[in-house]
Amino acid sequence: MKMLNEFKQFAMRGNVVDMAVGIIIGGAFGKIVSSVVSDVIMPPIGLLVGGVNFSDLKIIIKEQILDAAGEVTAQAVSINYGNFIQVTFDFIIIAFAIFMMIKFMNNLSRKKEIEPAAPATPPPPPEDIELLKEIRDLLKKQ
Repeated sequence: MKMLNEFKQFAMRGNVVDMAVGIIIGGAFGKIVSSVVSDVIMPPIGLLVGGVNFSDLKIIIKEQILDAAGEVTAQAVSINYGNFIQVTFDFIIIAFAIFMMIKFMNNLSRKKEIEPAAPATPPPPPEDIELLKEIRDLLKKQ
């Protein structure tokens, strides 16, 4: 029972809930950025490097084996380094997008700190200053 209560306290902390929301939003953001990379950015880059589709780049270690009917009996074994290049581009672009988003958020929070606070009424002067002012005013009257 004690462990259940501890788990409930842990699961209901604000930080855990915030982290869960961040992970869910991050997953959706990752899909959007992956789509931008594969559908928008990579085709022009592939065109610039001679029409190469990075996902198709691979080193074949063992060719596929076909039977007499032309059906595949053993799949080819290959090192798909083009897919690695694609995933690396995805990572770099996602990391850059997150960096820019955090930088933008930091700039917003800095602007809030820089904005001057509303002018407050000055605190009343100390008693000894008030007393000196009274003495000064009395001496002026004489």
